[in-house]
Amino acid sequence: MNNMHEILNNQKKFYLENGAPSYELRIDRLNRVKDIVLINKDRIVDALNEDFGVRSKNQSMMTDVYSIIPDIEYTKKNLKKWMKISNRKVSFPFNLLGGKAFVRYEPLGTVGMISPWNFPVNLTFSPLCAIFAAGNQVMHKPSEYTPNSASLLKEICDKAFDENEFATVLGGPDVGSEFTALNFDHLLFTGSGNIGKLVMKGAAENLVPVTLELGGKSPVIIGDNADLNMTAKRVMMGKTMNAGQICLAPDYILVNEDLEKDIVSELETVTSDFFPEMKNNPDYTSIINQKHYERLNELIEDATRKGAKVTQINPNNEDFSQQESFKIPPTIIQNVNDDMNVMKEEIFGPILPIKTYKDIDETIQYINSKDRPLGLYYFGNNSSEEQMVLDSTSSGGVTINDVIGHIQQSDLPFGGVGPSGIGKYKGYEGFLNFSNSRAIHKQIGKRFDSLFNAIRPPFKGDIEKTLKQIAK
Repeated sequence: MNNMHEILNNQKKFYLENGAPSYELRIDRLNRVKDIVLINKDRIVDALNEDFGVRSKNQSMMTDVYSIIPDIEYTKKNLKKWMKISNRKVSFPFNLLGGKAFVRYEPLGTVGMISPWNFPVNLTFSPLCAIFAAGNQVMHKPSEYTPNSASLLKEICDKAFDENEFATVLGGPDVGSEFTALNFDHLLFTGSGNIGKLVMKGAAENLVPVTLELGGKSPVIIGDNADLNMTAKRVMMGKTMNAGQICLAPDYILVNEDLEKDIVSELETVTSDFFPEMKNNPDYTSIINQKHYERLNELIEDATRKGAKVTQINPNNEDFSQQESFKIPPTIIQNVNDDMNVMKEEIFGPILPIKTYKDIDETIQYINSKDRPLGLYYFGNNSSEEQMVLDSTSSGGVTINDVIGHIQQSDLPFGGVGPSGIGKYKGYEGFLNFSNSRAIHKQIGKRFDSLFNAIRPPFKGDIEKTLKQIAK
């Protein structure tokens, strides 16, 4: 296989020689993505299970196979409309004399894409919908943490796509560092904020624009009139999915101090219903590797040392000190404070701190004192309280009365704000993100050219009077 620099040079040469791909070719590329996902669905599920040690096959079928299909179909349905030239208003006085203004949405060229290990298939093909829709070519670097999934992605994509359309590059951190330094036309990275800084630094050497999909501590605000049983089910569905290894996982709960005991009870009950036993349950996913397993256990130990109350939800009283994988039971942490690392770092695991408040305004102040999160979740049936939360906070996205749900909507943009990310993908905003919105103005013809004499040298008379008329 060609090296990375040769692949990039060949892709750029291919684009210069062939121009922007047609609508038909873009649809064909999207159809090929759909085909390889569905044809290889069982191999995808098996590869993910091998990479994690234990990764729920039912969950993988849901998150890394069928969740991709609606994005593909939605993109196909709307692509022709998105690609249309957008006519714009021409400024006075040229609008009276035949001037024209319009925007053409053109491909950027070659987009570099670095996908993460937690959902290696979904977070490859979901953003690829917008990248292909905008007419770009792609070079893809999957995570080395999921080698089976990465190898499978390379195999199936190499069969479906010419290297000038979509090329997959395998390797570890050294390859990743070289990859980020390539002179792409755009670079998409999904992963942690710390690595995102390095990616952005590498891209800056060539002034390559970036889309960074990062993470952060996504809070759950529970209002006083929320249905606690429903809230617990939906929060723990999101927290236990992939064992909490999700950039949008609910990171911590903010609840009225009078409701703390009740919500903890509901969390324990619904989780025990989900997973009566966990150690040998194939639907309860393992932590990806020993490094992250040790990191998460250290978060629990640090909180314990600093006075937290730690409750492990383990309905079958199983011994997790002896196991073939790296499973951690869902763990509730109460009496938390900001000195604890669990309240400083993105958790990315099945640990759920609970912080209490006396008045809902305290939640707003607390959230706003932290980095703006990727997701924010509000549970309640008080419309004015809901509106206050929306008006008084900032986040990449919001789901009301559920968690993670906004990323499942094909017509909503997905991305962060501030430290939780730069740029959006999915839907129309994704198409725009990976397009060059090329502004074109067609000036009036020779017939009215003499009108410009008033603003051409040698300047005569009161030019400010003319400028004021134009500026009306």
